[in-house]
Parts: sequence; C-alpha cells; structure tokens
Amino acid sequence: MFCMDEGDRVCRPPDGSATTRRGRTPSADVERELLAAAEAVLVREGPGGLTVRAVATEAGIATMGVYNRLGGKEGLVDALLIKGFDRLRAACDAASGPDMRARFYDCGRRYREFALANPHFYAIMFEDAIPHEFDNPEVAEHAEAAFYALVRVVELAAAAGVIAAADPIETAQQIWSTVHGAVALELKGLIQTENPAATYRASLDTLFRGLAPT
Repeated sequence: MFCMDEGDRVCRPPDGSATTRRGRTPSADVERELLAAAEAVLVREGPGGLTVRAVATEAGIATMGVYNRLGGKEGLVDALLIKGFDRLRAACDAASGPDMRARFYDCGRRYREFALANPHFYAIMFEDAIPHEFDNPEVAEHAEAAFYALVRVVELAAAAGVIAAADPIETAQQIWSTVHGAVALELKGLIQTENPAATYRASLDTLFRGLAPT
C-alpha cells in the first residue's frame, strides 16, 4: 500500500502491519530520486522493463508521483534521453591529446566507450528501443548540444589543418554516421573480426585518411 501523496514514501513495513506516514519529500528531491530510480531500472531491466510502476517501486514513491512530477512514462523517457545526451556530450567535450589529431581520435574512442558502457541508454537514444514521440523541445536541445560537441571538434581539427571540412556540420554528420554504424553493429554482436576495438580504431584511421587535406 502506498501513501498517495506524491511526495510521500511507500508506507509498507516489512511485516505488512499498519502503515505509518512519513514526512513529505521536497519536490526537487522527488524528481531526482525518480530519475535515479528510472536509470536503475533501465540499466538492470533494459528498455522493456522501464514502466511507471517499476520506477515508482524502485524509488519508494507513490505511482501517482511519477505522473505528477514527470508526466508518466513519456516524461521518464524524456528525462533519461536528456541525461544520455548530456553524458555523450560530456564524453566528446572531455576528448584530449597533445594535438588535434589525437583529440579527434580520442573523441571517436570516447563515443564507442559511451555506447558500450551505456547500451540501454544508447538503445533508447538511437535505436527507438522504447516507442516514443521525440517531440520534446528540451530533449531536442540536449541532443543538438551533443552533436555540436562533435562539430566543435571538427572545426578545431580543420583549423589545425589535420582534416578538411569546408562544412563542419556536414563533416560531423559523416563522422557520426560512421561511428554510429560501427558501435551499433558491435552492440548487436555483429562484428565479424576477432578484435572489435582494433577494427574500430582502423575505421577511425580510414575516416581520418578520407578527411585528410588534399
């Protein structure tokens, strides 16, 4: 039995005896806990296990609180998408190296690492693993920010003369198409070579040669 107030905790003692209402949880804390619970369910159960009830149970919060605070499952998925795109942007922003060639490679390497470390996030971000209307402007803004982190790397690499990129957005899209295809195949277990990491690095080498200034 749940305390039905959205900020209340589940009031069910282990022995099933009469419930005792606890104090209300601050609104911001409720939203943080719901998002943490949604991520825990996604990681543990996969996209198919992400339900309002499962998240509410994980958070110890009344089911109605998910609807009141985040708008139900659509809101949960939107919040997870924002978190996923922010992490992907941070991964690209963290790319480093002694020169822009090294930074270019590091950005590509970090993209693969993000996908392999967060396969369920990657699935809902790019594989439509949860049927969802991707029409939330806030989600679109965070997705665009992740893409433009790559555009910035392309701009800097072009400015340093290590690649040719007359149109950085077009070049970034080509790069993304390449690395996404590679990691999507790897996540599905479809890489036919013995060393997927080495194959991925060779793909970056091929990509880099194709972008070399003429």
